[in-house]
Amino acid sequence: MKLTKQNLQPATEKIYDTIVVGGGAGGLSAGIYLQRYLLDTLIIDKGKARSFWMTELHNYLGLPPDTPGRSVLRQGKEHFLSLGGDLLDAYVEEIVDEGDIFAVRVKVGRKESEYYTFRAKYIIAASGIIDYLPELENIRNVYDYAGYNLHVCLICDGYEMADKKVGVLASSAGNAEVVFPLGWFTVDIILFTQGLFEVNEDLRNRLEAQGYQIEETPIKQFLGENHQMTGVELTDGRVIELETGLISMGSKYHATYLDKFDLEKQGGNLVTDKMARTSHPRIFAIGDLKAGLNQVVIAAADGALAATHIWRDIRRSTSPKTAVSKVAD
Repeated sequence: MKLTKQNLQPATEKIYDTIVVGGGAGGLSAGIYLQRYLLDTLIIDKGKARSFWMTELHNYLGLPPDTPGRSVLRQGKEHFLSLGGDLLDAYVEEIVDEGDIFAVRVKVGRKESEYYTFRAKYIIAASGIIDYLPELENIRNVYDYAGYNLHVCLICDGYEMADKKVGVLASSAGNAEVVFPLGWFTVDIILFTQGLFEVNEDLRNRLEAQGYQIEETPIKQFLGENHQMTGVELTDGRVIELETGLISMGSKYHATYLDKFDLEKQGGNLVTDKMARTSHPRIFAIGDLKAGLNQVVIAAADGALAATHIWRDIRRSTSPKTAVSKVAD
């Protein structure tokens, strides 16, 4: 059921088997598997998953290469709801471990917000990350091209940049390292530092040894039309022509609601076992939040693994008669 302020009260009075935080590809996959295992599931989605910004999914098996990410998410939500799952558009502010049950406090609505608490035996954290974008004066100018031919993922879109003139926008020397694996796809690379960091001698020598250019003057705006970026105008008035771009400025992890659990991490990512379980036995992390490859297909697989392990846990603690009775009810 699609929950709203008008009909969600009964849901606050039940205990779900699992609450999934995040309605992207991973969260929806988990929810679909959980419902097919005859478990009660609530997906809480803040909206605008990373997949939402993907204008075309060129590397997802079985889908036409021009399939937009938002179409996959829409179909996933419809599938989940058709299986009897509950879906709420809201923002998770806090999760409290009450022993055998988690209390999940959420904010519903950006305007005239209301606060509710839902409860579940298990949590699947699937709230993902959001990529930092260049902070230009006209941010709309960035959105005109981000997700089209201004990319944020080398693994996803390296092929799209093959043999093209690429502008790489980095925010630190560490993020600038992406130019070297990008060199597998193209040799025509310009590193834009945006004036955010100094290129140290070692990095400069390695860049110059590969023939890559360095531009330290900040970008004023992207140039192009119909969402196809063709170059940049710098703050000193110069124009540099490009065929495509790659943003490497880091990401924000949407998982502050888990901070109090002191879960094991690797950098900013949560460490999990092969079934996506974190260092807390009843908290799972999938997709971009966990250590590993950030891909839609990986997130979907993570959702299936986490859901299956939760089903196994619940199944082992529930007699077959109780399980059948639940279906009959």
